[in-house]
Formats: sequence, C-alpha cells, structure tokens
Amino acid sequence: MSIHLFVLEIQKMLRNLDGCLDKAAASELDERALLASQLAPDMFPLVRQVQVACDTAKFAAARTAGKDAPSHTDEEQTIAELRRRVADVARYLDGFSAADFAGAEERRVSLPRWEGKSMSAREYFVEHGLPNFFFHVTTAYALLRKAGVQVGKRDYLGQMPLR
Repeated sequence: MSIHLFVLEIQKMLRNLDGCLDKAAASELDERALLASQLAPDMFPLVRQVQVACDTAKFAAARTAGKDAPSHTDEEQTIAELRRRVADVARYLDGFSAADFAGAEERRVSLPRWEGKSMSAREYFVEHGLPNFFFHVTTAYALLRKAGVQVGKRDYLGQMPLR
C-alpha cells in the first residue's frame, strides 16, 4: 500500500482539525485562555499541539519522500493564525504524489535526538510520523472538547465517501 494514501488521510485530518478550530473561533470562549489550555502540566498547550501536528504532517511526508519541508516560525497567537498554518500544510501536502514515495524502503531518516541511529523512511513514517501526527491532532481535539467547544466524533473523523 502506498504511503501516499496515508498522506491523503493526514490532509483530511488537517481539514477536520481546521473545522474544529473554526468552531472554536465561533464560540464565546476566551481565545487566549483556550490556546494556552493543557490536558496536563507537562503537556503542550493547544497552540503548540496544532503547530506540532502541522510540523509532523509536513516532515512525515517530506522526509519519507526525500524532500525539504517548508519552515514555520511557531509565532501563531490566534485561532485564525493557526487555521492559516493548517491550510498551508494541507496545501503543501497537495504537492505529493504516490511516485514521491518510491524508494522509501531504501531511504534513511535520522534525527539529531536519535543519537546517530536511523530507520528506513517507510519505518519512520509508520513508526514515528503517523502516531505522532494523530497524537497531536487528538490532543488538540480533546483540549477543544474539554474547553466546551461543540465538537464531536463526526468533527474528528470528518465526512466519509458514503454513497
């Protein structure tokens, strides 16, 4: 199965996250407090959860395909700014095709914190990229839900191609 199919699912989840953020923006909640909210003291606040979800998405695709990812400055301070970042990353992922992931078994990925170790790009995507992406998207969803934003499982899963 092509990694590109998973990239398409990441794009869908980014759109779903955007929809949840849209509902947050439309709520009566204190935006600043919402963006600073955390599930636990040792976890990132909402703003950082969204930033990391975006970073994980772009790096998972880029590193697996052997490409460079765009840079983001992590300066978002509003829901509107976070939504723009989500949209930017989703657009970036539009530029990938199934052919970009050919050779992922042979391509190696190594990160500084891995202390000289590496894994195949396919292993990186499956073992590191996907789980981290879903962790941060789910945590962002949980923070929104905990704060009282009217989101539910359908918002998280998004529309399905039922006919």
